[in-house]
Amino acid sequence: MNTVTIRTLRHDDASALLDFELQNRAWFTRHITARPNDVYSPEGIVRHIEECLEAYRQGTMHPSLLLDASGAVVGRANLKDIDRNKASSEIGYRIAEQNAGGGLATLAVRHMLQLAREEWQLKMLEAYVTGHNPASARVLLKCGFTQGEYVEQLALVNGEMRDGHRYLYNLHE
Repeated sequence: MNTVTIRTLRHDDASALLDFELQNRAWFTRHITARPNDVYSPEGIVRHIEECLEAYRQGTMHPSLLLDASGAVVGRANLKDIDRNKASSEIGYRIAEQNAGGGLATLAVRHMLQLAREEWQLKMLEAYVTGHNPASARVLLKCGFTQGEYVEQLALVNGEMRDGHRYLYNLHE
């Protein structure tokens, strides 16, 4: 794996992030719920970034990018729906198709675990994965998550409702 940097999303990431989302759109829609169509335009990606950064300022999200040595976006990882009262959050990640299987998802999840523990002082993380995405489930299990309850109609993926599982990670065990 080449050198990859993980850092918080910034306003000046719009062009690189739009390239990433456009190049991987078909790949992502085969595995996870599709983003709204308006995200896939220069104006839409700027709005998307602003929404993510506003949630970050409010303490309900930590949006991050994975960048290769050239500065190209090769993945995203987020803590979302951060609940300070419950000290919990949901983790999400997406890796570029050409970088899938190279350990970046594991790197991203481990980075998010560290952020959750050290920066946000969270106690519990959860993730949701459809049954049609076994690679993502393997990453979570490899990083210490445990498979939780079965969730019917978890996500609309490629026009089809898919079931899956909730995964949990206790940061204080």
